[in-house]
Amino acid sequence: MGSPGLDRAEVSLSRTVFQPHRHDSYALGITTGGVQTFGYRGARRVCLPGQLHLLHPDELHDGAPGVAGFTYRIVYLAPALVRDALAGGSLPFVAEPVQQPGGAARPIAAALARLLADIDEPIGQLLGVEAAVAIADGLAQLSERAVSRTVTVDVRTVRLVREYLTAHVSEPISAATLERLAGADRYTIVRQFKAAYGTTPDRYRLLRRLDAARAAIGRGQSLARAAVDVGFADQSHLTRQFKRAYGMTPGCWQRLTSVRGRPGL
Repeated sequence: MGSPGLDRAEVSLSRTVFQPHRHDSYALGITTGGVQTFGYRGARRVCLPGQLHLLHPDELHDGAPGVAGFTYRIVYLAPALVRDALAGGSLPFVAEPVQQPGGAARPIAAALARLLADIDEPIGQLLGVEAAVAIADGLAQLSERAVSRTVTVDVRTVRLVREYLTAHVSEPISAATLERLAGADRYTIVRQFKAAYGTTPDRYRLLRRLDAARAAIGRGQSLARAAVDVGFADQSHLTRQFKRAYGMTPGCWQRLTSVRGRPGL
């Protein structure tokens, strides 16, 4: 499920091939299994498991399995979002469409991995903005017109945003709300917040939700009740995020902490 200007999909092909076609968006994917090949700008490309493929809007391309079948997950990002995130100017063009997930492509790989991890869940507005910033900056860095971007932090602005996120941790928060609060545009907020605190506003809010869930579970609240009370969609949503953050499920953490709390242990 997507949000305005941002969509995603998972595709598996064994014998079917994509005929030459174009997208009016950036098509940014990760090969998750098998080998995919595609024609792009006059050459045949090969994308192996774990590698990224970054296709510019309106570029003709096809797609086919390299040996047997292949699977990939992909994000379609509207050029308008990229341009807004970069404060105007021409769209960044990456000449090499297949990239390793490390090095200069690391910010894009990380943003895609987060967007594609829970592909069946809605994309929150803050996460969509943060993904646009990370991908736009990553594309600009990889492009032939790469420029250095230095972030100057307005301490008051990021403190206001952090305090608001902490106070409203269980509520849905729109990018427009943070813009009104901070007096800055959403892309500037994301960049400054990350420069100041090492993480993005949406990630900060997620971790505070997990803190609140742990506290509620420690007080004996059921996992399902704790999940809903702190803002997760349901218990399974809490479980996935909890495991990614702490390396264990909330049920396992609950059992461990209850054992530690028994007299004589």
